[in-house]
Amino acid sequence: MKLRVDYRASLRLVGTVLKYLAVPLCFPLVVALYYGESVLPFVVTMAVTVLVGTGLERLADEPDIGAREGFLMVAVTWLAVTIVGAIPFLIEAHGIPLLASPVHPESTLGNPANALFETMSGFTTTGATVLGDISFDSHTRGIMMWRQLTQWLGGMGIVVLAVAILPELSVGGAQLMDAEAPGPGIEKLTPRIAETARALWGAYLGLTVLEIVLLYGLNVTGHAPNMGVYNAIAHGLTTMPTGGFSPEARSIEAFSAAAQWVIVPFMVAAGTNFALFWHVLTGDPKRLFRDTEFKSYLGVIGVISAILAGVLFLGDGLTSVAPAGETYDQLYLEGIRTAIIGNVEPAVRQSVFQVVSIVTTTGYASIDFNAWSAPTQYGLLFAMFIGGSGGSTGGAVKIVRWYVIVKSLRRELFTTAHPEAVRPVRLAGRAVDERAIRGIYAFTLLYLVLFFVSTGLLHLDAARIGFDVSILETMSAVAATLGNVGPGFGVAGPMGSYLDFSNGSKLYMVLLMWVGRLEILPVLVIFTPEYWRR
Repeated sequence: MKLRVDYRASLRLVGTVLKYLAVPLCFPLVVALYYGESVLPFVVTMAVTVLVGTGLERLADEPDIGAREGFLMVAVTWLAVTIVGAIPFLIEAHGIPLLASPVHPESTLGNPANALFETMSGFTTTGATVLGDISFDSHTRGIMMWRQLTQWLGGMGIVVLAVAILPELSVGGAQLMDAEAPGPGIEKLTPRIAETARALWGAYLGLTVLEIVLLYGLNVTGHAPNMGVYNAIAHGLTTMPTGGFSPEARSIEAFSAAAQWVIVPFMVAAGTNFALFWHVLTGDPKRLFRDTEFKSYLGVIGVISAILAGVLFLGDGLTSVAPAGETYDQLYLEGIRTAIIGNVEPAVRQSVFQVVSIVTTTGYASIDFNAWSAPTQYGLLFAMFIGGSGGSTGGAVKIVRWYVIVKSLRRELFTTAHPEAVRPVRLAGRAVDERAIRGIYAFTLLYLVLFFVSTGLLHLDAARIGFDVSILETMSAVAATLGNVGPGFGVAGPMGSYLDFSNGSKLYMVLLMWVGRLEILPVLVIFTPEYWRR
């Protein structure tokens, strides 16, 4: 049987991306040099990326990329960068025999399954972690900065970045970007697809730099004492990609209220279609508020935030007793109850911050929401399925899909009462193609089926090893990894980790993060016989 897919062309482009991954590795290397730490993890990884990438590039001379090759290239690229990106974590924990001793042998990332989990969580901007101790006592500053950087690279998309800066990927770039970009499709902003990619990454870079400057400015003015240069850069690198990693064990709770308020609009921006920022910068700012999806996005955030703020203000949104074995104790619970109940600003801030963080799938935490009541947690679980806008760095189902589903259901009700009527579903004044509507239904159905099946599998595996987790905790872990959200509830909550799940469950969640980041279909299609046959 002759294959219909030119897999050599796909692997050649994977090699190109891998080879140039050595460039961003220079940043944590410089950080390690500055703090007098070992640079070996990064030097070795750079050598591996260049050697493997160069080898793969020799598989084909001039790759001809179609839609099929694009799907394969993007899916394999994300797996390849995850495997290579885990090398620094493994070297820090194990060293290199006969060459270097381990730097932190106690690191939980010495387990290959944990290293792959952390790296996939980084590149897919999930933010779920298996670090047992998030501190510089257990990890070097260079390694922690690499952890942050993986999220920034994965946010707008590794392949989109490659299309923007590498001439050899500009041919076939449309197919590559369609396969990787989050959402139902990507808007072509300029005549050349490489220019579109550069425009998207330009907006992404500009907003990242602006946030870093503002966060460090709070430190300089005394409004955020522990938001030094390192923390400002670290959180700037993980806000815009809706990543959620933090070098602080308490996430954003470790910082002042002023820092939390500054981060909120950047999370909102990260969940917005980046094409809208291009229109704003090119002289059409009204386009932002004419956009149906953007208005729906703000409306959903506003409504859920208002409900949870009221519940927290009244005290019904918080538990009153800290159960044994939780990620918080009675003293912590009494402290947040005193700070929030009956106080407008803390109640509004905590509600807005967590709703924005969950809806946009950033995954930061300004509070341990394990201490919230069960109904309030179910509200956050619901928010995990919403997602940001199409064309944003957010995960989950996406606002635009839910909008089209609601409009199409309303149409079905109307046409049931009026069978002779012809009523297209419209988005931003334009009729949505019926094939696109079917695709949205197919994606959403697959997403929900995968969620329920995965919940069952993880819960059964937890029972097999005697790991005591509730069904809510398991559901939240699946929703958080499949939707690239990050924290769940209970042991996988914002101040906990996924460390106690079995290696098998963690590797399964690695697959969930991979499939979720590429929005299911581009990954599943390469496993169908029809994809490969002529």
